[in-house]
Amino acid sequence: MNRSRAPRDVVGWLNATFRHWSLLPAVVLFVLLTVYPVLNLFRMSVSTIQFKGNADFWSFTPARNWAALWTDPSLGAAAVNTLVFVVAAVSVEMVLGLGLALLVGAMTRGKGLMRTVMIVPILVPPVAIGSMFKLMFNYDFGLFNQLLALAGIAPVSWLGSTSMALWSVIIVDVWHWVPFVFLILFAAVEGLPREVLEAGRVDGATRWQLLRRVTLPLLMPAITVAFLFRSILAFKAFDEVYLLTGGGPGTSSELISLHLYRVFFEQNQLGYGALLSVLTIVFVLTLLGLGRWLTARARLD
Repeated sequence: MNRSRAPRDVVGWLNATFRHWSLLPAVVLFVLLTVYPVLNLFRMSVSTIQFKGNADFWSFTPARNWAALWTDPSLGAAAVNTLVFVVAAVSVEMVLGLGLALLVGAMTRGKGLMRTVMIVPILVPPVAIGSMFKLMFNYDFGLFNQLLALAGIAPVSWLGSTSMALWSVIIVDVWHWVPFVFLILFAAVEGLPREVLEAGRVDGATRWQLLRRVTLPLLMPAITVAFLFRSILAFKAFDEVYLLTGGGPGTSSELISLHLYRVFFEQNQLGYGALLSVLTIVFVLTLLGLGRWLTARARLD
């Protein structure tokens, strides 16, 4: 009796807990690919790593890494450039992406064609984007300076000027990522409840009132998602600046991501580079948390 009941009890337990233990492979994979590297990054951030022969030697030196942080001559410029880059690029991309989504959403024909055209910049490999815009920004024969010449304006050293290099990278980033914001917001625009908009029009609301009081509040969840994704990706931007300016002239366009690359692979300071990575992660998470709090507060107001 007890023996026959035992298999039934085991089967019942397996059925009752299937949704939990069936996730075990995914949990193990997540731990191996995410949790362990992050924990190892924290371990590296308080260590000095040296390579001798075929072995690596770790020593616990948190004070040394923090001292390197305060004496890094390029860190301040890289941090300021990154903030300018993120704020400028993400702001322009959100405004343009939202505007394009509303315009295309109001079209009666050709929406599929516009959606296809808009997705093209995302599909272009970063190396091709860097090469293409490097030719377009060329001082002697680039497209931008040729257009300025037609307007009677002197040519601009887009990539060779300390005042224009970072803004040139921002222009490329905007061209590359506006379609990403557009696709997210366009899907949200297409999902807006038409009866609510029609009710507003029947009540005599103007287009501006409908946009401000109805459309934007309904789009706020999608706007928040697009903003969070673009902010995270902008903080990690590397391809454009590396291919176009290499961080120059001087440090005028060097971003934190490029500075981390130099610390890790050119200066071979693995511990200090890990500390910078950890601080960058903490800073980005703090900003994103603040952004979500402000967005939620604005929705309540």
